[in-house]
Amino acid sequence: MRIGLVTALILAVTTVVAQQPIRNIKDLSFMSGKWVTTGSWGNMEENWSEPLGNNMMCSFRCVKEGKVVFYEFIVIEQTEKGIVMKLRHFSPGNIGWEDKDKPYEYPLMFLEPDRARFERPDKKTALTFHRVAKDNLKVFLEREDKDGKWVQDEFDYHLKE
Repeated sequence: MRIGLVTALILAVTTVVAQQPIRNIKDLSFMSGKWVTTGSWGNMEENWSEPLGNNMMCSFRCVKEGKVVFYEFIVIEQTEKGIVMKLRHFSPGNIGWEDKDKPYEYPLMFLEPDRARFERPDKKTALTFHRVAKDNLKVFLEREDKDGKWVQDEFDYHLKE
């Protein structure tokens, strides 16, 4: 079977990118900061710590019409298998959604300068973080909606000093 030159180049680049090792969790430091945005979900705030040791952490809250809609607590850990984001949701009153020993896990799928993508192994959701400017972080949530359709939500965060 013969493949075209463009196809061969795409396969070669994809293989090289997939084989690049993730050097250190410090490569994700571009996500650090107190980020805020307003959208259809409400007012949102993400507070990402600087990398420390083998991890980063984030607290998130979404407030609409003066009342909390939900919270998230997120950690990113550098493990022997690679870098993994672990996420839990909470209702008002700090009531957890996920089982205590089963946070959502999102392995890091690729990392470029100022851009990282995490995907759940079941492929039902993915998160991409892209620092587009010193004071601007875009977060893309790709997910299946209740009808099984793939949708993308874009959150345009700005650095709050």
